[in-house]
Amino acid sequence: MKKSGIFITGTDTGVGKTVVAAGFALALKALGLKVGVMKPVATGCQGFEPRLHSEDAIFLLEAAENEYPPLTNPVRYRNPLAPSVAAVLERKAVNVAHIHHAYQELQKYYDFIIVEGIGGLMVPLKKDYFVTNLIREFHLPVVIVAHGGLGSINHTLLTIDAAVIRGFDIRGIIFNRVSRVNVSLAEMTNPKVIHELSGVPVLGTLPDIDGLDARNCCFGDLKEIFEERIQFQKVLPTPTVPA
Repeated sequence: MKKSGIFITGTDTGVGKTVVAAGFALALKALGLKVGVMKPVATGCQGFEPRLHSEDAIFLLEAAENEYPPLTNPVRYRNPLAPSVAAVLERKAVNVAHIHHAYQELQKYYDFIIVEGIGGLMVPLKKDYFVTNLIREFHLPVVIVAHGGLGSINHTLLTIDAAVIRGFDIRGIIFNRVSRVNVSLAEMTNPKVIHELSGVPVLGTLPDIDGLDARNCCFGDLKEIFEERIQFQKVLPTPTVPA
């Protein structure tokens, strides 16, 4: 039976998808859900074959308290490049069947699966196969992570447009690393403008999190701030009302 889940994508690399995915894991876990996490493809991994590891994937694994690292991050590359490029350099093609198998296995153990993409929607995983292909094949709704400052309107609307064209269900946008003090005019106005132009709901904004250290798997105040500032329950499926 296919389980519920969400696909976390971004307007770019480095916007904080991993922090947002971990926040969802912590908050949904607190509701009593068995939450599984997945980062299908990671580049810029540490170590050497066959023990390459992704710090982002480990951070997610710890947040959700999952027990199956090979399923969480089935495809890993050492070079910090788009997967299709890293695959050529490292002579190791992205195995899409392996990714699908890992996703299907995770569904056996968890009620809700949080999948974090790599970069944005149009990052190529291999020739003629993008992050968008993976979202479509997983049949998951999407949450977009964006930065709140200057340039966010263009980047976010382009991402929304790419998702809408492909018929994706966009559950909302989260603006990450928004200033706590001395908030810029762009940060103050962009969420409202983007919502008015796109019709996509804004689920909330996140500041930098005190005590958060992804490398050492320290979550700081992430759970509490996420619960306070993000409408995270809106990613859950609407209960079916009996006729």
